[in-house]
Amino acid sequence: MTRMLRERVGSINMPPMPSSSTPPRAILIDTDTASDDAVALAMALRHPDLDVKAITVVAGNVALPRGLTNALYTVELCDRDVPVFAGADRPLVRQAVDASWFHGDDGMGGHDYQPSQRAAETTHAVDAIIRTVRQHPGIEVVTLGPLTNMAMAIAQAPDMVQNISRCVVMGGAACTEGNVTPAAEYNIWCDPEAAQMVFISGMKIEMVGWELSRGEANLNASDIAKLRAIDTPLSHFTVDCNRRSIEANAEQSGEVGIPLPDPIAMAVAINPSICTSRSSHRVMVETQSELTRGMTVVDRLNVSGDDRNRGRWSDTHPTAEPIDICWAIDVPRWKALLFDLVA
Repeated sequence: MTRMLRERVGSINMPPMPSSSTPPRAILIDTDTASDDAVALAMALRHPDLDVKAITVVAGNVALPRGLTNALYTVELCDRDVPVFAGADRPLVRQAVDASWFHGDDGMGGHDYQPSQRAAETTHAVDAIIRTVRQHPGIEVVTLGPLTNMAMAIAQAPDMVQNISRCVVMGGAACTEGNVTPAAEYNIWCDPEAAQMVFISGMKIEMVGWELSRGEANLNASDIAKLRAIDTPLSHFTVDCNRRSIEANAEQSGEVGIPLPDPIAMAVAINPSICTSRSSHRVMVETQSELTRGMTVVDRLNVSGDDRNRGRWSDTHPTAEPIDICWAIDVPRWKALLFDLVA
């Protein structure tokens, strides 16, 4: 198993969210905590209908120790008592390549946020995932980073898949260009072998691709002004930790505003109806070609079931469950949910 890192770091007070009248849904979040991940974590931690049982951290956007620090700081900022676990510090078989150019060296726009009280748990994230899923049948999982931790957990305990009612994956680019290569989105590209293991695991997966954060889904100048006007620690944090992302977004995509793919995935996890167009298809992840490494190849026309197809599509992993692809979101509703949760 990839070595476990034990980081001791830790909390800031905020008023608790009001209780919901219905039992909260158990959820586990796996993250490579940088700026948009942190906002997604805050959304989940603040939502009254979610009971975050564990946060597991994987190397990705930033190195594992920094991602752990960022997760602990966010939990502390939200004044929640949720355990945070350190996991894989590198992909399964590849060298780690971070995305600090997009999020800043610390992953948080250069603010170097540090928790003052909270500390990470000593259990490895993979063991925590297995234990938490087994203890909470029907739990929902949201992944915000490379799928290394999840792949390792499935390899060790394939039976746990049956306990997961849904797994919302922020990752991939469904029939469109990627954000790290022309073919691939970063989370999948970073550890394509892990992504392929998860995608063929039989788990009920919902793929929320990075492309859904583009265009009108970006937080524009008016949205940023609204967040500043809300004037809470979390509303300012949402803008401040994404300081570098605004610049990187313009450099990468030529778009103006804050792109928030992880919070959009969390919004879909919280309220599935925010996804306004979805359909289920087999998805394979490219692991062999460097040209298309990490590409999420979606069988949108469902031709893989045709007897004329051979090789990878027809003969490999015939029992893999189709993946639910989100093709479009209700942008005003996603933004309204964000504003409500950081107020």
